Amino acid sequence: MYTYKIDHIPRSTPYNRRPGYPMDATTITIHNTANPSSTASNERDWLTNSLNTRTASYHIVIDQKEAIECIPLNENAWHAGDGSGEKSGNRTSIGIEICESGDYETTRDNAADLVANMLLERKWGTDRLRRHYDWSGKNCPRLMNEDGDWDGWNSFVKMVGEKMEEKKPQEPMLDPDDANNIIRFLSAAYMSTTVEEARKEFNRLANELRRVSGQPPQP
Repeated sequence: MYTYKIDHIPRSTPYNRRPGYPMDATTITIHNTANPSSTASNERDWLTNSLNTRTASYHIVIDQKEAIECIPLNENAWHAGDGSGEKSGNRTSIGIEICESGDYETTRDNAADLVANMLLERKWGTDRLRRHYDWSGKNCPRLMNEDGDWDGWNSFVKMVGEKMEEKKPQEPMLDPDDANNIIRFLSAAYMSTTVEEARKEFNRLANELRRVSGQPPQP
């Protein structure tokens, strides 16, 4: 499991890495860091490192232990495209960098979980996912591409979809009205006995009926 940390770079960060333009995102763009030895913390620190002269930035970076939000998700970052028009992900898309260091399978699973949560929060489907490649033709996320075969990307999108299904609230197995009618009969049986063990069992059964009908338990 990973932790989610907010550690925004300052608006004063050099090379306009956090320009502060408001953004109402319509997609989520996936990247690989292209640095096999760098962690999420390393990548966050690089954004404010004085040796870094690039304008490039991103919203979230994730590794096998943590996800770090580097730029607010309602502001733009420079991670895909040229910054203008429909072909730019910079002004319309949330950029997520997936680290290549450590246990990459765990990192990829963490990233799929993070993205699934983000899609569900926005009531989006996996059709809202983009590769960096989709904006600029760059080979990124590179670990999901093998000599032009994007099966790795398709596998990642499928994983996200499966996690979304797992996270969706389950429909009640029993209609609440039916459950409450049964509970009334249990209540009558409860009141007709003074045996403590029997009363505990009637109470347990009533709460089980409430659970499968989507209702909160009662003492």
